[in-house]
Amino acid sequence: MENGGEAKFPAFPYKPYSIQIDFMNALYHSLDKGGVSMLESPTGTGKTLSIICSALQWVLDQRQKDQSEKRVESDEKKGKNGEISSDDEPDWIKNFVVNKDNQVDEKKSKKNKHGFASEKYKKRMNKDSHRDLFSRNIDEESFPENKECKRSVKKNDVVDLDDNEFLLEEYESEEEGGIGSLNSKRKGNKFTVNSSSEEEEDEFEEEEEVKLKVYFCSRTHSQLSQFVKELRKTIFANEMNVVSLGSRKNFCINEEVLRLGNSTQINERCLELQKSKKKEISKMKNLGAEGKVRRTKASSGCPMLRKHKLQKQFRDEISHQGVLDIEDLVQLGRNIGTCPYYGSRSMITSADLVVLPYQSLLSKASREALGLNLKDSIVIIDEAHNLADSLISMYDAKITLSQLENIHSHIEKYFGRFRGLLGPGNRRYIQTLLVLTRAFLRVLLNDKDGNRLNTCPDAEKGVRENKTFDSSMAINDFLFSLNIDNINLIKLLQYIKESNIMHKVSGYGDKMTTMQKGSAVKENGESCDNGSILSGFQALANMLLSLTNNDGDGRIIISRKRLSSSGQGAYLKYVMLTGEKIFSEIVHEAHAVLLAGGTLQPIEETRERLFPWLPSDHLHFFSCSHIVPPESILPLAVSHGPSGRSFDFSYGSRSSSTMMEELGLLLRNLATVIPEGIVVFFSSFEYEGQVYDAWKTSGILERILKKKHIFREPRKNTEIEVILKKYKEAIDNPAPKSGAILLAVVGGKISEGINFSDGMGRCIVMVGLPYPSPSDIELLERVKHIESLGDTSSTEIPKLSISEEEYYGGDVQSGFSILRSCRRRGKEYYENLCMKAVNQSIGRAIRHVNDYAAILLVDIRYASDSSKRSFSHPSSKLPQWIKESLVSATNNYGEVHKRLHQFFRFNKNRNCN
Repeated sequence: MENGGEAKFPAFPYKPYSIQIDFMNALYHSLDKGGVSMLESPTGTGKTLSIICSALQWVLDQRQKDQSEKRVESDEKKGKNGEISSDDEPDWIKNFVVNKDNQVDEKKSKKNKHGFASEKYKKRMNKDSHRDLFSRNIDEESFPENKECKRSVKKNDVVDLDDNEFLLEEYESEEEGGIGSLNSKRKGNKFTVNSSSEEEEDEFEEEEEVKLKVYFCSRTHSQLSQFVKELRKTIFANEMNVVSLGSRKNFCINEEVLRLGNSTQINERCLELQKSKKKEISKMKNLGAEGKVRRTKASSGCPMLRKHKLQKQFRDEISHQGVLDIEDLVQLGRNIGTCPYYGSRSMITSADLVVLPYQSLLSKASREALGLNLKDSIVIIDEAHNLADSLISMYDAKITLSQLENIHSHIEKYFGRFRGLLGPGNRRYIQTLLVLTRAFLRVLLNDKDGNRLNTCPDAEKGVRENKTFDSSMAINDFLFSLNIDNINLIKLLQYIKESNIMHKVSGYGDKMTTMQKGSAVKENGESCDNGSILSGFQALANMLLSLTNNDGDGRIIISRKRLSSSGQGAYLKYVMLTGEKIFSEIVHEAHAVLLAGGTLQPIEETRERLFPWLPSDHLHFFSCSHIVPPESILPLAVSHGPSGRSFDFSYGSRSSSTMMEELGLLLRNLATVIPEGIVVFFSSFEYEGQVYDAWKTSGILERILKKKHIFREPRKNTEIEVILKKYKEAIDNPAPKSGAILLAVVGGKISEGINFSDGMGRCIVMVGLPYPSPSDIELLERVKHIESLGDTSSTEIPKLSISEEEYYGGDVQSGFSILRSCRRRGKEYYENLCMKAVNQSIGRAIRHVNDYAAILLVDIRYASDSSKRSFSHPSSKLPQWIKESLVSATNNYGEVHKRLHQFFRFNKNRNCN
């Protein structure tokens, strides 16, 4: 298509601004070229609508082009053969496949490539559909096929009928390469780590049509709902089949399951219900010589999935009603009485546009479980400012001391009960699991002899007796130090997945716990049971899988922190450091990958971390300015308060009573000059609470409340809607006060997905620079990894941290010394984390062309001379549209007050006219 002209995007429901036309053209041509593109458009510029109208217009144009080519091919065939081709496939674009027949044949033989199991795999999985609870991706070619063996119980063995159901089937594997025989553990393998709890195969999977799809994903539930809302404004809502995906927690309508509250437990319970649904309704069991027969009835599964005709009705209703978001789908499911989670999943194959959260698309295991075929499709990742960190965090794995104690106790009990009835294969693998859990417990308890492994009270005592510290190790070092480097983790993981060991052990443990209920004393650490045993087993499986990664892909964090009311005590955690291989799978499959966001700078950091193989000149980048005129924003660097004190909210100064008092006086003065709503962002919930308490004690809070209402962001996401509603009501009905103040937290729900247009956000106050804590060991590991990117010789990488034999004790100064030792990349990454958070927060205010707001950056560092600082000047990383209008130096607060007064008077008069 030719550049320019509004006719290219007729679906845009309004007359687009020039920057919107530029953005849509840039996106359209990026799709033509394919590959990776980054498109930056400030929040409030209609980015979502521009994405919809450009990307889907490109799809329509491709469909028309494909139909024209088909007509030409059909005419040619007719001319040659004298008859019309019998190809009656759908007229939608067919994945741009030239030799379609070959692909269909290939797909039939290799369904697993696109998330569908082969026939052999299906037969094995149908034995027990719930085995897939351990559902990270394991390349099946890496393992020998397990032989089908029936459970054998010797006639002379004495086993209760009730216990018989917990007995494992005999497990056999090839002796060659068995456990303990792996000599070269750290070679590259085909394991991929994925911590998604959304993965399982289900009966709703269908043969996928070969057709182009558009996948749109964003970070939060509200952002996805906003996308659907914008989509409904266009003709595409009627032109295309659209499906919204979400988590079970968001979709589930089974009240019994929902009451569990925790996402992990909801997932587990849902899967358990699907498993029990496939069991026989009744079983006949012979009690031996007595000839007695006992009938046991299995659960009939989730009541929301018992009637398949209701699922069909659900899909038919969606087809009639058009584009629905998650709330609509949940309501529809409730009205019909069928599961909206599985109902929406069953529509993926026929969808043209799939709207889904980050996790479902970026997690390989989730993609395969959902049957998402990215081949030659379009992937649009919105809110991509922190994509690299979001991606690698999905591949972390963590297991706590209490979980390890619980698992170890349950396996010991199970093994003690059934040891004489298990075959050699099961015995060997279960003993290996005990060896591993004991090794993990020893490293957390710092107990070489394992003397504290029997009871939870002793375990806690062991943690308390040792110094509280965190340390990190490479995978190889961790395995060798625990003397478990000779264990074949790949075969052990296959055993966990194939044998159903997790459910047998947890089922037996649940039975024993039920029998012992009411007793005053629980033995072997049961008092430390911290949630579902299945959750613990899943955590263990995920940790073991993480240990199969290449040595340089991540680090093992060993935390021996004390168990407290605010924390979960000691834990092991695998931290993924590189997202390159993970992201490459998406890029190489899709026709085009678009990263969109309000602020994507610096793009070089994203390129180096996610697609370093892509030359800089091959990365398509576009950035547009804001739609609001310069006079509609007033960014001010506020270096001094009303009393003349300098604002310094650095780590060592922010908690002083004078600094918190000066901030309170500033807010008191702002309340008199700024109309309607003020949103104040703090660096953390802890600091916000500290400041609020200080204001309350000093009496400043009472003085502020005389002018405006004050609301505080709650820690629980479920309470945010209530607070926001009250905040809006106080602004819409201000009398006798002049509006409201909302105290929020950088990185919280409000800073990420809430829009404060018009009176909801006439002023955004950013308190200090929200740098992440330099005492965070995971952060420091990422900093060290990023600092080493691009170095050709590892010998040239400077020593950045304390030696591996020493420990991190939460010392902020040690963290700063590491940061100061960085030459460039690591330090820039640390700065970028801070300023991306700032930019996200201050971008909440200006939401449309007629909006206006002041932005106050309260800290002397926003105005100080950069030559005197070890880090770069923060203003250099502000969005261009803010940086161009920034008043970076104010002599005193009086000047700030005067500018604010003039700004709001001007905009009030302008809007009145």
